[in-house]
Amino acid sequence: MVLKSIYFMFFVCVFLFGMMACSSKPKDKFANLSTDEFERLIENGNVQRLDVRTVAEYSEGHIPGSININILDDSFSSLADQVLDKSQPVAVYCKSGRRSRNAARLLVKKGYTVYNLDKGILNWIELGKDIEK
Repeated sequence: MVLKSIYFMFFVCVFLFGMMACSSKPKDKFANLSTDEFERLIENGNVQRLDVRTVAEYSEGHIPGSININILDDSFSSLADQVLDKSQPVAVYCKSGRRSRNAARLLVKKGYTVYNLDKGILNWIELGKDIEK
């Protein structure tokens, strides 16, 4: 009887440890902001605006005051260091939010404070926010 209890406790501990190991996901070290939060951030602070889409996408319309560095470009990392100031936060966006999350992760590793536009410029435009061409 005691042996069965020990086996049962061992099984429960292994099961719980396995569940915790599988469910833990590393937390991103940047903030994902809604469109309204992103707009307030760039209007109220000294924030660098970074569009990480292609040059063609950027030329079709972008958030006013933003600079363009294509995340898909092999030199993205070095260009970011040349253009961006680590002492100021970076508000990053792309078309839908996927590329900008990748850029945000990379920039955070390099020491930048980063805010990501969660649903990208598509949502920005859908909500009637200003863009420039």
